Amino acid sequence: MYEDSTQLNSGPRWQHWTLRYGGALAATGIALWTWFLWPVMHLDPFAVFIAAVIVSARFLGFGPALLCTAASALALDYFAFASYHLSLRLSANDAERMAVFVLVAILTAGLARQRSRAEIRAEQARQHIAAIVESSDDAILSKDMNGIITSWNRGAEQLYGYSAGEAIGQHVSIFAPPGQVDEIPAIMKRLLRGGHIQRHQTERVRKDGTRLMVYLSISPLRNRRGEIVGASSIAQDITVQKRTEEALRRNEKLATAGRLAAAIAHEINNPLEAVTNLLYLAGRDPESQQDYLRLAEKEVQRVAAIAQQTLGFVREPSSALPLNVAETLDQVLRLYLPRLVAKRIQVEKHYDPAADIRGFAGELRQLFSNLITNAVDAMGESGRLRVRVARSHEWADSQRQRSGVRITIADNGGGIRRNDMAHIFEPFYTTKKDIGTGLGLWLSHGIVQKHSGSIRVRSRTTPGHSGTIFTVFLPSLVETPKAA
Repeated sequence: MYEDSTQLNSGPRWQHWTLRYGGALAATGIALWTWFLWPVMHLDPFAVFIAAVIVSARFLGFGPALLCTAASALALDYFAFASYHLSLRLSANDAERMAVFVLVAILTAGLARQRSRAEIRAEQARQHIAAIVESSDDAILSKDMNGIITSWNRGAEQLYGYSAGEAIGQHVSIFAPPGQVDEIPAIMKRLLRGGHIQRHQTERVRKDGTRLMVYLSISPLRNRRGEIVGASSIAQDITVQKRTEEALRRNEKLATAGRLAAAIAHEINNPLEAVTNLLYLAGRDPESQQDYLRLAEKEVQRVAAIAQQTLGFVREPSSALPLNVAETLDQVLRLYLPRLVAKRIQVEKHYDPAADIRGFAGELRQLFSNLITNAVDAMGESGRLRVRVARSHEWADSQRQRSGVRITIADNGGGIRRNDMAHIFEPFYTTKKDIGTGLGLWLSHGIVQKHSGSIRVRSRTTPGHSGTIFTVFLPSLVETPKAA
């Protein structure tokens, strides 16, 4: 446990003035008694009295140290210099020695007081920090370089279910799920190199076996020589947050599928009418019956393909699969053709046929659907929608470049105001007033992150030159996030 503090001292521990000044006189008496009993001190009587002044300043305060200085000077005059009588007329040599003693005593008392104050402030700061750590709702613990837990706060007790007595002395691997046992050694290696881990999302296990989603921040602990001797870890429980986000994602998926229902119904209606007509003709013309039936079968297959596309919005494989981005985007765009035609929106398409990646097709359809919907809603009649898919590269960091595909969706609508730009990827933030849920771009941002990609937006609201451009980069391979 971290040390708790309910009252922080603001001065010397002995607060009552009678005890403090009485203690100073007692220190002088002890010094005099030591001088009497230790003949060696007769050669230099100042040393033992300087010690009394230092003790008074250190533990009792500056005022008692001044009293100890005055009492020591009188004791020296009476016993050491004037042979058991008080004489204020000292020889020149003794007067200089006495003056030096008083000056040194006062300076020493001042220095001792400053050190005492510094130590008190340091102790107050330490107790204050310990109180903050102990009262934090986040799980805060420290461990040595072997991964052995050395401190444990109340937040850690609440999060993990272990008491301080149970956790301290145990290895931190007791919190790791069975499938993530290699994560902790990787973290320790990174800490040994002086690295930090900030808001790493991972999974942990409580004492009762319940799994938790946490944000983990870990920093190395150094001694006075700058050597790494351990690490401090802060874990923030985000289990409820992640469950809520997942529920919102599912709801938005269903909402997106619902918005596409009209377009899909239109797409299905055409081949169904064709099937009806072909079957009618097949019944009237026996000689061409087989040809009509083959055509009807193709139309039925077209309906099945449309149904499969619809299911792709709500069904998702557990792992990324090969897909062509241009084909996936064009499939979504075809579903919006009735709306585009109704608003007389001109569509410009530039596709790279070799734009292949590994990804989640259903989620990418949802991403493209959200971006296209926003573009169509932003434009009036006779607008222009530009869609581009091309192979590209992006710097993952200062030393590593990733290959992938860049998707650009641009419209000439009214644009996004500057004040809204900073919030468009936040949940429930919408500029569509009553027709928007505020989840589309937030969900799109999450889909891009899941694919280890990036999404950027540029927009202008200048009349006659307004518009918005969304640019999405998707790497060829979905990267698995690492803790170290």
